[in-house]
Amino acid sequence: MTATIYKTEAGGHRIRRQYEEWLAHWPVPADRRTLPTRHGDTFVMVSGTETGPPVLLLHGSGGNTLTWMSTVGRLADRFRLYAVDVIGEPGLSAPSRPPLGSPAYGEWLDDVLAGLGLTEVQVVATSLGAWFAIDYATRRPGRISRMVLTVPGGIGRQRFGKMAAFFLGRLLGRKQPEPTSPGEKYVRMVFQHFRPRLIMPLFPTARLRLLTMPLLVIVGDQDELLDSRATRRRLAAAAPHATVVTLSGAGHMLPDQAERIGGFLHD
Repeated sequence: MTATIYKTEAGGHRIRRQYEEWLAHWPVPADRRTLPTRHGDTFVMVSGTETGPPVLLLHGSGGNTLTWMSTVGRLADRFRLYAVDVIGEPGLSAPSRPPLGSPAYGEWLDDVLAGLGLTEVQVVATSLGAWFAIDYATRRPGRISRMVLTVPGGIGRQRFGKMAAFFLGRLLGRKQPEPTSPGEKYVRMVFQHFRPRLIMPLFPTARLRLLTMPLLVIVGDQDELLDSRATRRRLAAAAPHATVVTLSGAGHMLPDQAERIGGFLHD
C-alpha cells in the first residue's frame, strides 16, 4: 500500500534534499545501494569492514539511516553494517506502508536480505524499527542470530497522552526552545512535513516467547511514548534470557549506546 507520507510534495522534497546533504557526511566510506523488493525500492547504506559479521540497522518512525551515523562511525572497524531506510519513512525508500501485522514486512525484509546476499544477520533496531525486527524474528526463526532493541515498540503499551505531547508539542511547532544543533533542526523540520506512524500493535506473549536468540534490550525509565516498565516485565516473563538495561533519566531518545551495542554483538 502506497501512502501519502508527507503533508505536501514541497515538504517531502525539502526533507529529501536535506537528507542527501547529510548523507555526504557519512563518517566512513560507504556503498549506496537501492534494492528492488515486493513492496518498493529500498535504500541501504553499506559500510564497515568487508570481513566483519553482517549487522542490519533499522531506524524508528520519522527516521532514516542518519539515525546510525554515530553507531556506524564507532563500529565500522569490526562489523559489516547495513543501514536500511525503512519503507514508508522519510528516507530514500518507497513510501509504501502495508498494514502493521500483515506478512508484508516479513516479505520486505526477505527481499532486502536476498538483495544483500545475506542469509543470517545480527540486527540492531530502535522503536518502530524494533517492532519490525521482532515481527521478522518471530516469522523467520533462525534468520536473526543476535538482536539489540532500543526503546522497542510492540512490547510495553504506548502512552498515547504523552505521545501527543511528544510529537505535537516538541516536534510539530508548539512553543519550544529553538533547536541549537543541525541535527535538532533537521528533526524539527522532518516532523513539520512528515506524517509519522503512531500506533504499533502489541505482540502477544506467544510471539515474544519465540525470541530465543541472544537479546539485549535498552529502555529509558522516562520514556514519553512507551511503558518501559511493562516492556521489562513482559520480557522477564516471555524471554527471561534477555538482558534488559534501563537508563535512569532517559526518555525515548536515548543517549549514544554504540559502546554497549558493540560489546553485545558477536564479532
